[in-house]
Amino acid sequence: MNWGKGLITGMIIFMLFISAMGVRMFMVPGDDYDHQYYEKGLTFNRDYDREKQVMTDQATPVIEQVGQTLALTFKTPLTGSIRFERPSDQRQDRSFPLAPDAKNKVVLPIAKLATGKWQLTINWQHGGKNYLYHQEITIQ
Repeated sequence: MNWGKGLITGMIIFMLFISAMGVRMFMVPGDDYDHQYYEKGLTFNRDYDREKQVMTDQATPVIEQVGQTLALTFKTPLTGSIRFERPSDQRQDRSFPLAPDAKNKVVLPIAKLATGKWQLTINWQHGGKNYLYHQEITIQ
């Protein structure tokens, strides 16, 4: 084999390698990053203040899984919402309004939610103050 054939063979192999990597790059699933990273960065201070308000007022909700329901107990009357976020599949994310009873307890059915890890984000208001609380739970 002479030099010309070796160079052409090497270039063909290199081009096939680059083409295969290009095809593979488009076949893999999308990156697992937060698509709203910049928007969340702009509201970070507001969210931080709301999370700090939970600690200041000692308003951390008590979260219990009872059978096929999730019970949240708050210290005061409130209005707000809860968001269930599935780390492994964004399409399963759900939001529910908080409707507490007379004892400031909210009971949510979780039978339709997949078992496994979920990130809870609870937003609520009481007495002109805004609160934000995050917790990871495992639904069984």
